[in-house]
Amino acid sequence: MKKLMLVTASLVALGAVAPAVAADLAARPYTKAPPMVQAAYDWSGFYIGINGGGGTSRNSWDLVGGLPQGNHDATGGTIGGQVGYRWQTGPIVFGVEGQGNWADFSGDNVSQVIPGNRNRTKIDAFGLFTGQVGYAWNNALLYVKGGAAVTDNRYSILTTAGGALLASTDETRWGGTVGVGFEYGFAPSWSFGVEYDHLFMGSSTNNFATLPVLQSNNIKQDVDLFTARVNYKFGGPVVARY
Repeated sequence: MKKLMLVTASLVALGAVAPAVAADLAARPYTKAPPMVQAAYDWSGFYIGINGGGGTSRNSWDLVGGLPQGNHDATGGTIGGQVGYRWQTGPIVFGVEGQGNWADFSGDNVSQVIPGNRNRTKIDAFGLFTGQVGYAWNNALLYVKGGAAVTDNRYSILTTAGGALLASTDETRWGGTVGVGFEYGFAPSWSFGVEYDHLFMGSSTNNFATLPVLQSNNIKQDVDLFTARVNYKFGGPVVARY
């Protein structure tokens, strides 16, 4: 009987003490876990790279005075390089870039005015000087660009039969460009991208002094470019973002 009374008294005492102990445990201070750190790609910095692809140029020849000689596409391949600088604020990326390419775009058509002649256009090189603005999802970047463009052209008049050269002239032409591109950072400091650019080169008058019958032509030109590119960015590619 005494043992039963002792056990009962012990249980009653334990029941009275337990809420107080629990309250003490709940009131104890604890240390908050540190926030998770997420690694994020940083597009800021200088970069240099190479590019290659193809393009086509549409060229319309008109005799000065208004007689149209027809038009043709000058198509071919290109390879070159680019250098630029980007800076990033949040997901927005701004940049400037200079690009220079060798090219082999050529094409011709038979003159609609003098059927015995064939008019040929060849682009040997071009350059782009542009500003950029883009939106980044970590190591993926979508951007648009625009600025100035320059093409190095050679125009030739050949005989339809045999292709003998009758006259030629060279021209460096300035115009404008707009484009869009996508770039992906696949390794520390390295990125791969694809880009499309349209060049608005306008029209200009070119003289063929050695050909007395056809001395001056007004030639209108625009260019479409499709290139793939690889860039190397100087500096670390990631920053800590909380």
